[in-house]
Amino acid sequence: MSGVRILFFLIGSLVSGSLQAQQWAFELWHTGKVILDTGDTLRGLIKYDLDKDIIQLQANNKLESYTSRKVLLFEIFDETVKRYRNFYSLPYALAGQYKAPVFFELLQEGKLTVLCREALEYRTTSSPYYFYGSYSRLVLVYKYYIMKENGEIEEFRGKKNDWLEFMRGKTDEVENFTKQNRLNFDDKYELSRIIEHYNSLFGK
Repeated sequence: MSGVRILFFLIGSLVSGSLQAQQWAFELWHTGKVILDTGDTLRGLIKYDLDKDIIQLQANNKLESYTSRKVLLFEIFDETVKRYRNFYSLPYALAGQYKAPVFFELLQEGKLTVLCREALEYRTTSSPYYFYGSYSRLVLVYKYYIMKENGEIEEFRGKKNDWLEFMRGKTDEVENFTKQNRLNFDDKYELSRIIEHYNSLFGK
Protein backbone atom coordinates (compact mmCIF):
# COMPACT_ATOMS: atom_id res chain seq x y z
CA MET A 1 0.00 0.00 0.00
CA SER A 2 1.52 3.32 -1.08
CA GLY A 3 2.06 6.21 1.35
CA VAL A 4 -0.81 8.20 -0.17
CA ARG A 5 -3.22 5.27 0.12
CA ILE A 6 -2.15 4.66 3.70
CA LEU A 7 -2.82 8.32 4.49
CA PHE A 8 -6.28 8.16 2.88
CA PHE A 9 -7.04 4.94 4.73
CA LEU A 10 -6.05 6.48 8.07
CA ILE A 11 -8.11 9.61 7.44
CA GLY A 12 -11.07 7.47 6.42
CA SER A 13 -10.71 5.36 9.55
CA LEU A 14 -10.68 8.48 11.72
CA VAL A 15 -13.81 9.82 10.00
CA SER A 16 -15.59 6.48 10.37
CA GLY A 17 -14.53 6.20 14.01
CA SER A 18 -15.75 9.68 14.88
CA LEU A 19 -19.11 8.93 13.28
CA GLN A 20 -19.46 5.71 15.25
CA ALA A 21 -18.63 7.57 18.45
CA GLN A 22 -21.47 10.03 17.92
CA GLN A 23 -24.23 9.82 20.49
CA TRP A 24 -27.83 10.22 19.46
CA ALA A 25 -30.44 12.02 21.53
CA PHE A 26 -32.36 8.80 22.19
CA GLU A 27 -29.25 7.30 23.79
CA LEU A 28 -29.04 10.08 26.39
CA TRP A 29 -30.95 10.97 29.53
CA HIS A 30 -32.90 14.24 29.39
CA THR A 31 -34.53 16.34 32.06
CA GLY A 32 -38.27 16.25 31.54
CA LYS A 33 -41.74 15.25 32.62
CA VAL A 34 -44.23 12.50 31.82
CA ILE A 35 -48.02 12.64 32.00
CA LEU A 36 -49.50 9.18 32.40
CA ASP A 37 -52.91 7.99 31.23
CA THR A 38 -53.97 8.18 34.88
CA GLY A 39 -53.37 11.94 34.83
CA ASP A 40 -50.32 11.70 37.10
CA THR A 41 -47.35 13.93 36.25
CA LEU A 42 -43.87 12.53 36.91
CA ARG A 43 -40.61 14.48 36.66
CA GLY A 44 -37.05 13.24 36.36
CA LEU A 45 -34.56 12.04 33.77
CA ILE A 46 -36.06 10.52 30.63
CA LYS A 47 -34.65 8.28 27.93
CA TYR A 48 -36.90 7.51 24.96
CA ASP A 49 -37.00 4.70 22.37
CA LEU A 50 -39.30 5.44 19.43
CA ASP A 51 -38.46 2.13 17.79
CA LYS A 52 -40.08 0.25 20.68
CA ASP A 53 -42.34 3.12 21.80
CA ILE A 54 -41.02 2.95 25.35
CA ILE A 55 -39.62 5.55 27.71
CA GLN A 56 -37.57 5.13 30.85
CA LEU A 57 -37.85 7.49 33.80
CA GLN A 58 -35.30 7.96 36.57
CA ALA A 59 -36.91 9.66 39.57
CA ASN A 60 -36.66 9.36 43.35
CA ASN A 61 -33.85 6.80 43.05
CA LYS A 62 -36.09 4.52 41.00
CA LEU A 63 -36.05 3.46 37.36
CA GLU A 64 -39.42 2.89 35.72
CA SER A 65 -40.38 1.98 32.15
CA TYR A 66 -43.60 3.04 30.42
CA THR A 67 -45.01 2.05 27.06
CA SER A 68 -46.91 4.42 24.79
CA ARG A 69 -50.11 2.76 26.04
CA LYS A 70 -49.49 4.16 29.54
CA VAL A 71 -48.33 7.65 28.54
CA LEU A 72 -50.34 10.60 27.26
CA LEU A 73 -47.32 12.79 26.57
CA PHE A 74 -43.78 13.51 27.65
CA GLU A 75 -41.56 16.55 27.36
CA ILE A 76 -37.77 16.72 27.43
CA PHE A 77 -35.12 19.39 27.20
CA ASP A 78 -32.74 18.02 24.59
CA GLU A 79 -29.21 19.28 25.29
CA THR A 80 -28.04 18.12 21.85
CA VAL A 81 -30.18 20.78 20.17
CA LYS A 82 -30.76 23.08 23.18
CA ARG A 83 -34.54 23.05 22.94
CA TYR A 84 -37.68 21.51 24.43
CA ARG A 85 -39.25 18.63 22.56
CA ASN A 86 -42.79 17.36 23.09
CA PHE A 87 -44.01 13.85 22.32
CA TYR A 88 -47.60 12.60 22.28
CA SER A 89 -49.00 9.09 22.31
CA LEU A 90 -51.47 8.90 19.41
CA PRO A 91 -53.33 6.02 17.70
CA TYR A 92 -51.67 4.98 14.45
CA ALA A 93 -51.20 1.82 12.38
CA LEU A 94 -47.48 1.23 11.82
CA ALA A 95 -46.44 -1.07 8.96
CA GLY A 96 -50.01 -2.01 8.08
CA GLN A 97 -50.85 -3.15 11.60
CA TYR A 98 -53.96 -2.24 13.54
CA LYS A 99 -54.03 1.13 15.26
CA ALA A 100 -52.21 1.33 18.57
CA PRO A 101 -50.71 4.17 20.64
CA VAL A 102 -47.47 5.41 19.05
CA PHE A 103 -45.11 8.18 20.14
CA PHE A 104 -44.95 11.18 17.82
CA GLU A 105 -42.94 14.34 18.31
CA LEU A 106 -45.03 17.44 17.72
CA LEU A 107 -43.17 19.64 15.24
CA GLN A 108 -45.82 22.32 14.74
CA GLU A 109 -49.52 22.69 15.47
CA GLY A 110 -52.02 24.92 13.69
CA LYS A 111 -53.49 25.20 10.23
CA LEU A 112 -50.90 22.62 9.28
CA THR A 113 -50.11 20.20 12.12
CA VAL A 114 -46.96 18.20 11.54
CA LEU A 115 -45.68 15.27 13.59
CA CYS A 116 -42.35 13.51 13.40
CA ARG A 117 -40.67 10.19 14.19
CA GLU A 118 -36.97 9.41 13.93
CA ALA A 119 -34.97 6.30 13.08
CA LEU A 120 -31.42 5.24 12.28
CA GLU A 121 -30.62 4.09 8.76
CA TYR A 122 -27.43 3.10 7.00
CA ARG A 123 -26.49 5.46 4.17
CA THR A 124 -23.59 5.11 1.74
CA THR A 125 -21.32 8.15 1.51
CA SER A 126 -18.58 8.80 -1.04
CA SER A 127 -15.30 10.23 0.19
CA PRO A 128 -12.00 10.93 -1.63
CA TYR A 129 -10.22 10.36 1.71
CA TYR A 130 -11.55 6.85 2.24
CA PHE A 131 -9.50 3.99 0.79
CA TYR A 132 -12.50 2.15 -0.66
CA GLY A 133 -14.03 5.31 -2.15
CA SER A 134 -17.21 5.12 -0.09
CA TYR A 135 -18.40 3.91 3.28
CA SER A 136 -21.68 3.17 5.01
CA ARG A 137 -22.64 5.06 8.13
CA LEU A 138 -25.63 5.32 10.39
CA VAL A 139 -27.58 8.54 10.02
CA LEU A 140 -30.62 9.83 11.82
CA VAL A 141 -33.56 10.23 9.46
CA TYR A 142 -36.91 11.86 10.11
CA LYS A 143 -40.31 10.70 8.96
CA TYR A 144 -43.02 13.33 8.91
CA TYR A 145 -46.76 12.94 9.38
CA ILE A 146 -49.70 15.24 8.78
CA MET A 147 -52.51 15.31 11.31
CA LYS A 148 -55.81 16.16 9.68
CA GLU A 149 -58.61 18.14 11.31
CA ASN A 150 -60.48 14.89 12.06
CA GLY A 151 -57.46 13.53 13.96
CA GLU A 152 -56.38 11.08 11.27
CA ILE A 153 -52.62 10.81 10.80
CA GLU A 154 -51.01 10.29 7.40
CA GLU A 155 -47.33 9.78 6.64
CA PHE A 156 -45.85 12.53 4.46
CA ARG A 157 -43.47 11.49 1.71
CA GLY A 158 -42.15 14.34 -0.32
CA LYS A 159 -39.83 17.28 -0.70
CA LYS A 160 -40.08 21.06 -0.89
CA ASN A 161 -42.69 21.22 -3.66
CA ASP A 162 -44.88 18.71 -1.83
CA TRP A 163 -44.76 20.85 1.32
CA LEU A 164 -45.66 23.91 -0.73
CA GLU A 165 -48.64 22.00 -2.13
CA PHE A 166 -50.02 21.89 1.42
CA MET A 167 -49.53 25.66 1.61
CA ARG A 168 -51.48 26.63 -1.48
CA GLY A 169 -52.63 30.24 -1.30
CA LYS A 170 -49.66 31.20 0.88
CA THR A 171 -46.79 29.81 -1.20
CA ASP A 172 -45.42 33.25 -2.18
CA GLU A 173 -45.24 34.39 1.45
CA VAL A 174 -43.69 31.09 2.53
CA GLU A 175 -41.08 31.06 -0.22
CA ASN A 176 -40.12 34.68 0.50
CA PHE A 177 -39.74 33.86 4.21
CA THR A 178 -37.67 30.79 3.35
CA LYS A 179 -35.32 32.73 1.07
CA GLN A 180 -34.93 35.69 3.41
CA ASN A 181 -33.97 33.41 6.30
CA ARG A 182 -32.04 30.90 4.16
CA LEU A 183 -34.08 27.98 5.42
CA ASN A 184 -34.00 24.45 4.09
CA PHE A 185 -37.07 22.19 3.88
CA ASP A 186 -34.80 19.17 4.39
CA ASP A 187 -33.64 20.33 7.83
CA LYS A 188 -35.99 19.34 10.64
CA TYR A 189 -35.82 22.51 12.71
CA GLU A 190 -35.68 24.84 9.72
CA LEU A 191 -38.75 23.06 8.36
CA SER A 192 -40.39 23.68 11.73
CA ARG A 193 -39.74 27.42 11.37
CA ILE A 194 -41.23 27.40 7.88
CA ILE A 195 -44.40 25.64 9.03
CA GLU A 196 -44.63 27.92 12.07
CA HIS A 197 -44.51 30.94 9.74
CA TYR A 198 -47.15 29.42 7.46
CA ASN A 199 -49.48 28.80 10.40
CA SER A 200 -48.92 32.36 11.66
CA LEU A 201 -50.29 33.75 8.40
CA PHE A 202 -53.77 32.61 9.46
CA GLY A 203 -53.63 34.53 12.71
CA LYS A 204 -53.29 37.88 10.99
